[in-house]
Amino acid sequence: MTAAVSFPIWGTTARLLVTDPKRLDAARAALDVELTAMGAACDRFRADSELSRLNAAAGRPVRVSALFARTLKRALEVAEATDGVVDPTVGAALVAAGYDRDIAEVDRGGPAPRLVRRRVAGWRTVRLDGQVVRLPRGVRLDLGATAKALAADQAAARAFADTGCGVLISLGGDIAVSGPPPDGGWRIRVTDDHRDDGSVASGQDVVITTGGLATSSVTVRCWRRGDQRLHHIIDPATGVPAASCWRTASVAAASCVEANAAATAALVKGWVAIPWLTDLRLPTRLVRLDGRPFTLAGWPEGTAVAIEGTTGPVSPGGRAG
Repeated sequence: MTAAVSFPIWGTTARLLVTDPKRLDAARAALDVELTAMGAACDRFRADSELSRLNAAAGRPVRVSALFARTLKRALEVAEATDGVVDPTVGAALVAAGYDRDIAEVDRGGPAPRLVRRRVAGWRTVRLDGQVVRLPRGVRLDLGATAKALAADQAAARAFADTGCGVLISLGGDIAVSGPPPDGGWRIRVTDDHRDDGSVASGQDVVITTGGLATSSVTVRCWRRGDQRLHHIIDPATGVPAASCWRTASVAAASCVEANAAATAALVKGWVAIPWLTDLRLPTRLVRLDGRPFTLAGWPEGTAVAIEGTTGPVSPGGRAG
């Protein structure tokens, strides 16, 4: 038997499953600790978060918490490992595109924004010295993807340590598991939308037992202004929403951070993602704009077939160009 609970968080849905129903409350408490801490550190839409204070520092050095420093370090590692394709200095570009508040509150009226195609400042401009961070004046960070995935990894590990049972945590499609899985493994529905209840024909059921699985998509966090359809995946080379040939990328890896980094990079890289992910040997499901799925590196074509994630681009030796 498993037990589960779901609740809204950060403009998406958190879902917690445990293999021992008696330990659900303890696992939820562990999850809440991690979510509260990560929100206070990295929530771009909270004026009192560490990230907001850093973005407003106008080039001055800012001392941050150990959690923020660890999250930023992971984001910089992701940027290096993906050749800058997944870059945390896209904050200003997201604001320019209209993503300046929680996704449910994004302005969907009025004329299309006048987006300027310009490369973002780039992760190499960020200075992290222990727990002191300095951004160039005018540069704004967005740690959303890495922070959410890292929160899932840390919460799953904490919940397992506190309960001793198997745990699965999903934060809007960023999934981490820890501890012994249920018989047959953790069955996961992979679709464009993490809210899919199984009715979407383009979805697929898979099973994982360890590590993480992440899905990045341009179909959920999206909005329209005027004649422009916009979304939250920014191409750092242009500073505007990526013109991807994929609408969804799902990747299994050794951790949720690894999986998220690869999935997000795939959307920006487009067709080049195929040899990149193949070289990394990361099981991947890519969905083209016409809805046709494309699998590689061991991702199963059948239903509810187990997949095992491998070391991704953020681990030592995992970098691929």
